[in-house]
Amino acid sequence: MTDEDREGFAAFLLRLRGKGTVPKALIAAIEATPRRGFLAPQFSNVAWSERMLPIECGEAIEGADIQAAIIAAMGLEPGMRIMEIGTGSGYTAAVMSRLAGRIITVERYKTLAEQARQRFDALGISNVIVRHADGSNGLHNEGPFDRIVVWAAFESIPRFLLEQLSSGGLVIAPVGPAEGEQLVAKLTKVGSRFEREDIGVVRLQPLIPGIASVI
Repeated sequence: MTDEDREGFAAFLLRLRGKGTVPKALIAAIEATPRRGFLAPQFSNVAWSERMLPIECGEAIEGADIQAAIIAAMGLEPGMRIMEIGTGSGYTAAVMSRLAGRIITVERYKTLAEQARQRFDALGISNVIVRHADGSNGLHNEGPFDRIVVWAAFESIPRFLLEQLSSGGLVIAPVGPAEGEQLVAKLTKVGSRFEREDIGVVRLQPLIPGIASVI
């Protein structure tokens, strides 16, 4: 890390600790993942900001705080199989790769999927598989997964994703209107039903079905 990075990272850690306990393994995984390498150069000086930052294809990377909070809520353990819907820059998959067994990350934009692959290769990350695909219905043929995380909002609870979970698995996804605030729902599979816990408020783009035709 540069001195500027260390300063930003230290401020980020102070914010996290002010909100509660942060798992040491997660802090180590975040520290080992060069966040500025997943951003455009002009945003590297605000890499550890709480605000969303633009990336290619008209998309954005979530603020560092909400990303950390959601990954912490996933309770990742070595050996777990994870599905991520919305690869974006690839940053969250890179962090999760240091905490879980196998990550399958799905991205509708070919440009973002290819850039993420290149970043994973450059970092020597071998347990992340990038799928350039429509993730709006999950990946029925590749489950079950221990954890599913979605970085775009559903209008209502995505019950269909619970079918792609292993027993005791969980889904974390924003649920709410396309315009306005959404609640980040943590849905834990218990037999044939689920238990819901809301863990935060966000304003994310709605999940868009299909694959981008050009970019």
